[in-house]
Amino acid sequence: MPNSTEIQGGWDEFKGKLKQKYAELTDDDVTYEEGKEDEMWGKLEQKLGKAKKEILSLFQ
Repeated sequence: MPNSTEIQGGWDEFKGKLKQKYAELTDDDVTYEEGKEDEMWGKLEQKLGKAKKEILSLFQ
């Protein structure tokens, strides 16, 4: 599983893949703000009905 640094470094590519896989996601859903990572993951988990590990595992 990628760590936070790896995710942050390739975030644009990762969020593009997320939006392709989950068409219901908006730019606001996948906007990374330093210090608000937990809040963003909480929104994604709630909207997709999947745990963070599940979401990340789709892209390994």
